[in-house]
Amino acid sequence: MQVSSLNEVKIYSLSCGKSLPEWLSDRKKRALQKKDVDVRRRIELIQDFEMPTVCTTIKVSKDGQYILATGTYKPRVRCYDTYQLSLKFERCLDSEVVTFEILSDDYSKIVFLHNDRYIEFHSQSGFYYKTRIPKFGRDFSYHYPSCDLYFVGASSEVYRLNLEQGRYLNPLQTDAAENNVCDINMVHGLFATGTVEGRVECWDPRTRRRVGVLDCALSSVTADSEISTLPTISALKFHGALNMAVGTSTGQGKIFTSLEPEHDLNDVCLYPNSGMLLTANEAPKMGIYYIPVLGPAPRWCSFLDNLTEELEENPESTVYDDYKFVTKKDLENLGLTHLIGSPFLRAYMHGFFMDIRLYHKVKSMVNPFAYEEYRKDRIRQKIEETRAQRVQLKKLPKVNKELALKLIEEEEEKQKSTWKKKVKSLPNILTDDRFKVMFENPDFQVDEESEEFRLLNPLVSKISEKRRKKLRLLEQQELREKEEEEELEGKASDAESSESSDDEKAWVDEVRKQRRLLQQEERAKRQERLKEDQQTVLQPQFYEIKAGEEFRSFKDSATKQKLMNKTLEDRLKLEAKNGTLSVSDTTVGSKQLTFTLKRSEQQKKQQEAEKLHRQERKKLRRSAGHLRSRHRRGRPFH
Repeated sequence: MQVSSLNEVKIYSLSCGKSLPEWLSDRKKRALQKKDVDVRRRIELIQDFEMPTVCTTIKVSKDGQYILATGTYKPRVRCYDTYQLSLKFERCLDSEVVTFEILSDDYSKIVFLHNDRYIEFHSQSGFYYKTRIPKFGRDFSYHYPSCDLYFVGASSEVYRLNLEQGRYLNPLQTDAAENNVCDINMVHGLFATGTVEGRVECWDPRTRRRVGVLDCALSSVTADSEISTLPTISALKFHGALNMAVGTSTGQGKIFTSLEPEHDLNDVCLYPNSGMLLTANEAPKMGIYYIPVLGPAPRWCSFLDNLTEELEENPESTVYDDYKFVTKKDLENLGLTHLIGSPFLRAYMHGFFMDIRLYHKVKSMVNPFAYEEYRKDRIRQKIEETRAQRVQLKKLPKVNKELALKLIEEEEEKQKSTWKKKVKSLPNILTDDRFKVMFENPDFQVDEESEEFRLLNPLVSKISEKRRKKLRLLEQQELREKEEEEELEGKASDAESSESSDDEKAWVDEVRKQRRLLQQEERAKRQERLKEDQQTVLQPQFYEIKAGEEFRSFKDSATKQKLMNKTLEDRLKLEAKNGTLSVSDTTVGSKQLTFTLKRSEQQKKQQEAEKLHRQERKKLRRSAGHLRSRHRRGRPFH
């Protein structure tokens, strides 16, 4: 029995149990039923409660004794007796059944609506009469006071067939293009039909007039709903004189619970005055579900109430104990891809079924150490179980362990005080996400050697010493668990009573003591720095100038560095301003850049010296020429 739950509503699948593979022969199935205890003990409320291929519709008689179901192939109807829990009779039909209705309290009067527009009447002995309607039908209802059958289908008209007179009456003309479902209220006889436009039309059979129209499609579409097509009416049922349930094709409405069978559903039937649900599926086996919230179990299977209470906490699922389901990837890991297509592998859905003995044998050959891994896992589980029984030590963070231990102790004291009197609980820093970084990031580690900490917490030394003992105990315990996982010995930590003094004099003395210690440490640090300064000898620092450069001043080098940091555009603008760069247009429309090299101060001085030297040489040459000319003339020198 499989148990599922949705919205706290439990659903028991009575037709699930342990199932056998479909590709097994009948002979092997019978052999498994003889030797397999689980197969023999599976729940089978009604014997052979299935169809050859597919079940299309299912209904229960008004007295609750008979369950009738139609299916294929070949088209047939089967009647099951709940008192005998077996098949009562089976009748074959000419075509598939769209829907049927039980007119009597038992199975003596049945009307079938076929997919070829035929309406077939059956009595207790078998087939009775057959007739045809003008259009393809989808649903019909029976009006007991007037003995009229109302047929709806692929037409705007509702056809009426009177069984007392044996003839068709004038149809009812609706405003819809087609009608899907219909129902008649058993209290006041109101006839209602659901249309493809999403409306429900209500008619009075006495006057054959429409008395009301309900637009369900318009009211079901809201701002939050997302639909791709117009909702059509797919289900309609009266409950009492004033209540009516309407189902749409888009599945809108409040969900009470839901079923997820292995195959698609064709029809659903609720057993009268109970919580049993019968389903017609796209599979040979018909589904049986029990929902205790809807009602008790039927009288013929009242043992389900006790059984579901016992198995409420132990749900079972469909398993194949003799076969192992493997995927193609599993076969590649086992090296069995060459068996695909052989009798050793049975293709099923996205994988294969193989014999469980073959699987275990190959698994042991591929991974011979699987047993050792399993043994280690079991030993580890046993160790964890025994650890849970020991005294549980507090799990502290990696950063600010002493602060965390202090907060834990304060939280325990608060919890103890709440037992005596009501105290308003405040949020804990350890569990607050706003302060979690303080216990994770090492940058937030509290420095207990700092001057501020020692002056603001003069009495923290005594209490912190006891916390350090606890921290050492916790670290030793964690180290012991990591190094020796298989040791089960452990010593419980002794509870130490924390004592704190509130005496003002002791607090003042402790503050003075801490201040004296800080002053002594400061003097010792100053003396060490003084000794280091005396021993240090200052050495001159020399800077080397590159070849070809003349040292002018540090200001020139700074200016040059600033100029180098500028962009090319800024440098070009500055050079154009100084006259070292000129931009002109050429005859072909391009730009021409002319640069004037900037001379250094040394080059300028050298050029000036050369110029003076040239001028002096000219003067000397002129004076020498003048003397030679006078010597030729015979004039004396003055």
